[in-house]
Amino acid sequence: MFETSRRRTTAENDPKIRLKQLAAARGTEIPDPTPEWVDETPPTPSSQPPVRARLKNLRLPVVATAAVVVASCAAIGILVAQPEKEVPPLLPAAAVSNDPRPSTARIVVSVVGRVPKPGLITLPEGSRVADAIQAAGGVSEVDALTLNMARRLADGEQIYVGIPPPPEVAPAPQPKPAKLDLNTATTAQLDDLPGVGAVTAQRILDWRTERGPFTAVEQLRQIDGIGESRYSKLKDLVTVR
Repeated sequence: MFETSRRRTTAENDPKIRLKQLAAARGTEIPDPTPEWVDETPPTPSSQPPVRARLKNLRLPVVATAAVVVASCAAIGILVAQPEKEVPPLLPAAAVSNDPRPSTARIVVSVVGRVPKPGLITLPEGSRVADAIQAAGGVSEVDALTLNMARRLADGEQIYVGIPPPPEVAPAPQPKPAKLDLNTATTAQLDDLPGVGAVTAQRILDWRTERGPFTAVEQLRQIDGIGESRYSKLKDLVTVR
């Protein structure tokens, strides 16, 4: 009995049995449900990588390209910002002599005074005072101040170091020019006198024509334009004969 009751309870709890009972009571047979097919095949991995992986693979080339572009722009900016360098002008090439023979011309100068080795010194042509002083043993700084060390020397020259040169012989006095005769002087001769121009010379001739020959140099004061200052310059240069 207990077995029968347990089976009844099981039949009541089983949905399939319950459905069959209801169908038998209505005279309808319910077919067994067809089991639903479920594809349990594991998915095949796609040959294409996921989008995130592709983006990750593209990130490194993009960053490298951006870095190259930024570095190029910075280098161009630095080059543009640099000031233009000044190019020095080209200097003309020094003339080169085609004559291989050195100059053999020599000069002889005399160095006297306060030097260790005074006397005659032979030097190449074109030498300076400094070359002659060095050949004579040099000079003190005080004596060197009185010399033009850069002056070019001439053959036969004498250099005085620390001593004054001997006084030169005074030239013979030149004879004074003869005095100009006011009665025979021409306009050109009168014009050459100091303080007398063409106008004053013509006035002297006009005075002589109108009044006759001069009898005294003092008569120049009667001519218009000849004052005391100009007369004092003329009185020793003219005469009356």
